[in-house]
Amino acid sequence: MITQSRLISKYDVPAPRYTSYPTVPYWETNPTSEQWLQCVERSMQPEDSSLAIYIHVPFCETLCSFCGCNTSITRNHDVELPYIQDVLNEFRMYQQRVPATGERALRELHLGGGSPTYLSPDSMQRLLEPMLESCRVSADVELSIEVDPRRTTFDQLKVLAGLGFRRISLGVQDFDPEVQRLINRNQDYECTRRVTEQARELGYHSINYDLIYGLPRQDERTMRDTIEKTIALRPDRLAFYSYAHVPWIKAAQRLFTEADLPSGEEKRNLYEVGRQMFASADYQEIGMDHFALRTDGLWKAVEAGTLHRNFMGYTTQNTNLMLGLGVSSISDSWDCFHQNEKVTKKYQKMIGEGQLPTFRGHMLSPEDLRVRRLILDVATTWRVKLPADLSADVRAYLSEMEADNLIVFEGDQMRVTDVGRPFLRNICMGLDLRFRRNKPDTKVFSQSI
Repeated sequence: MITQSRLISKYDVPAPRYTSYPTVPYWETNPTSEQWLQCVERSMQPEDSSLAIYIHVPFCETLCSFCGCNTSITRNHDVELPYIQDVLNEFRMYQQRVPATGERALRELHLGGGSPTYLSPDSMQRLLEPMLESCRVSADVELSIEVDPRRTTFDQLKVLAGLGFRRISLGVQDFDPEVQRLINRNQDYECTRRVTEQARELGYHSINYDLIYGLPRQDERTMRDTIEKTIALRPDRLAFYSYAHVPWIKAAQRLFTEADLPSGEEKRNLYEVGRQMFASADYQEIGMDHFALRTDGLWKAVEAGTLHRNFMGYTTQNTNLMLGLGVSSISDSWDCFHQNEKVTKKYQKMIGEGQLPTFRGHMLSPEDLRVRRLILDVATTWRVKLPADLSADVRAYLSEMEADNLIVFEGDQMRVTDVGRPFLRNICMGLDLRFRRNKPDTKVFSQSI
């Protein structure tokens, strides 16, 4: 039988993360702003439809060299209030054009970045209070935010708790000082511990840590130390991401060289070390890159069959519309994706002119919708029922994975085995008809492991 290390070596190839289907490089049928609004209206027509909101806060005071997000680096906090007003104006445009966006149940709101804790407590109040007041907030709404522990204060956490926030995600990445120096993110353990304890004191019941493996100068010793310190603080959830080295997209990643990065085999070992340590500490594997304690809502969603995956990653519920507000944010009406303008000044200019800040998107074809459901099923339940007309083709394409015991076919269903769980992205590629028909000529995706 092939060993785990050989399996990882064999299947560690560039692969999408599947927060959407089609994945962004395969978007082609761009909607106009009017076409997108029609999709929004259609998604909000059922009286029992629901809404999720994602707000992108692009600002950071310093640049983390590993980061692949859309950010704006500035220490000038005068940018806060104009940007907040633009985001509120964007949301008002939706409510004016599609009134149901204010009438349907808001079940989820998440702030990401950038660094949402770049905003002062007063700015957070100015942004969130009127937005929540203009929505029909569901009794079980989940309000969450990504925080930078280096720039997160008790007052910020208190304001958010007062508004109903009970979940935060802390950017940790790695606790080793040398790794932190190379990625330009000096963040000591006590800083992370302080924010964690303050959040719990204020009633936050779901705390996530983001960790990354494959960063410059990481090795097994530093990885074990980081994970031991993480487990000691007992976050409720963990996101354990592979470092995506894409210097052809993000020039800041050239601040260190490929020679500083763990080799392919070394990086794969870091992943296995982390996965085994999480399992030993009773963290359950959720899907791609995510782990949770049995007491956390993410695992309860797995048990209830309500786990969902979208541009925010894994979430505990699915809504008819996910509305992305702010620069570069992506919205999802299930049958259409819509991305806002990616340059902050252009985004603000369009909002000032009363225009939706449409940059690009994709209107899903009937085949896209069908495949999207298949990939979502396997990414959230580890199994999928294959349509009769696709079964033979998918089985042939994934025959080597079947031989390696990564998947098994049981009648019309394909199931991911325990051995196959680390290779979920690779398995999804077998269902990705667009990728299979047109594999990129150049490197577009990060490595799968």
